[in-house]
Amino acid sequence: MTLRRLALASAAVLTLVSAAPALAQTPIDPLDARDARRLDRMEQVMRELRSIVFQGRDSGKPVVVQPAETDYQLQELTRRIADLEQALTRVNGQLETTNHDLELVKRDAEAVKRDNKALADRLGGVEQRQTAPVAEAGPAPDLAGGSAYAAAPVQTASEAFTAARQLMLGGDYTGAEGAFRDYVDRYDDSAKAPEARYWLGKTLAARGANADAAQAYIGAIRGWPATSWAPDATVELARSLVAIKKPTDACQILGEFDRRYPKATAAVKGRATAARTQAKCAV
Repeated sequence: MTLRRLALASAAVLTLVSAAPALAQTPIDPLDARDARRLDRMEQVMRELRSIVFQGRDSGKPVVVQPAETDYQLQELTRRIADLEQALTRVNGQLETTNHDLELVKRDAEAVKRDNKALADRLGGVEQRQTAPVAEAGPAPDLAGGSAYAAAPVQTASEAFTAARQLMLGGDYTGAEGAFRDYVDRYDDSAKAPEARYWLGKTLAARGANADAAQAYIGAIRGWPATSWAPDATVELARSLVAIKKPTDACQILGEFDRRYPKATAAVKGRATAARTQAKCAV
């Protein structure tokens, strides 16, 4: 609305006030009525602005005129989109890190698999090299003076194992050898079979049958079990290999002993050191 039209509207209002009776009989021009409504709205806006200013003055806080609702919503939407973009960037970075870690784990698993296969092949080669001496060797002499073992009618695997251990503890190495051989033949799939091979190797080594003892120890430690007797069986295998003039194989086994059984007892580690010296293993 221009100043001229505002002045005209004001004059019209004054004329209407002074000539109210006449206006009651004279119809109002439609254009003037619209101007009056606009003037009322302007006055209402002015009153609201004045109220806001007075309120700010009384409270001591600055008067802040908020942007239009549509502009505010657009700004809020823009902020949320920016937050989503930042979150997406972080997620992508985390995914890249996770994929990298998974790739490293996959490589490590493949390396361990190759290492285990190489160790299994190496142990298998040692076992194969013991086959010929074992086949050619005759029955081991009875150094303990015990009688030949005759299988007793034992009902359970546990009873058979206990009976074999009692023969060995009693010094009857010939009887213990036969008992442990019988146990391995009859209960080869039992949980005690590897330990029975370990004690069988002990009886054979005590009687000087080092090739047979090495064969038994190999069967005992196949898979490198985490048992109390496994470190000793590994060292005894190396000692048997040294005794049959195979120091290179003995050094390989002793190298695995250090890696597989770092928590072995001091006594077992001491025998390993002595065996390493006898085999002349490289430091």
